[in-house]
Amino acid sequence: MLVASSAFGFSCMHALIRFVSADLHSFQIAFFRNLFGLVVLLPFFVRHGGAVLSTARFGEHFVRSLLQTGAMLSFFLALSMTPLVKASALSFTAPLFAGVGAVVLLGEHLRLRRVIALIVGFGGALLIVRPGVIPIDRGAILVLVSSALWALAMLLIKRMTATESSATLTAWMCLLMTPMTLLPALAVWRWPDARHWLLLLALGVVGASSQYVMAEGFRLADASTVLPADFTRLIWASVLGWVLFGEIPSGWTYAGASLILGATAFLAYRESRRQPPARVAEQGSS
Repeated sequence: MLVASSAFGFSCMHALIRFVSADLHSFQIAFFRNLFGLVVLLPFFVRHGGAVLSTARFGEHFVRSLLQTGAMLSFFLALSMTPLVKASALSFTAPLFAGVGAVVLLGEHLRLRRVIALIVGFGGALLIVRPGVIPIDRGAILVLVSSALWALAMLLIKRMTATESSATLTAWMCLLMTPMTLLPALAVWRWPDARHWLLLLALGVVGASSQYVMAEGFRLADASTVLPADFTRLIWASVLGWVLFGEIPSGWTYAGASLILGATAFLAYRESRRQPPARVAEQGSS
């Protein structure tokens, strides 16, 4: 229930991003998402006290936040130019990129079942993008870039959880990503009007609360159990895209999404069988 609720929240946030991006640059929207999200999480920091910032791995927190900033900027920019359901479907390739990264960077064994799942998943992404068949969709490419950057961040988080608590990971993420997203936002700055301020505030609140709810959902249950609930983002993205923006995705998008989701669910299931559930600090590039 928690993860399903967060999936709906993230879908609403993505729709808000697409709506506001008609007037404000996506980089500005990303900054305000982090700024208002930080405000929402202030009670969380107060409850945990100053000890939550205690760390001997600031460099890794900085690199991880830089990766997540790149992932967020790419994804928010993609939402301004590609249908919601296509962006949502391609965002699920992040665990596939993480699977490749775990083999290349962490030296994990490449088993046959994992190879097949990765081929199927990336094959699904190709079905959606269909390079050489349809014109290059810059938004789709940006989502894939975002997923690859987020995958690297996930691998770093996986290593850091050996010594860092979820509270510490979340605190440093919020504190570092806000100024990191401010720099590109200043290059395209335009002062929001009253309507924009309300929408940006709603975006920050929905994003931060959905992030927290999803983290709780993954903390309380095995990832392979709750991951299917996260896939409902595709349903909500389809509904919101159609109702708000008149977007009607092609059958290729749904066919590719099915392959991506199947491969992702299989990898999550195999991972849960191989090791105990890990702590989750945050989910997604949103």
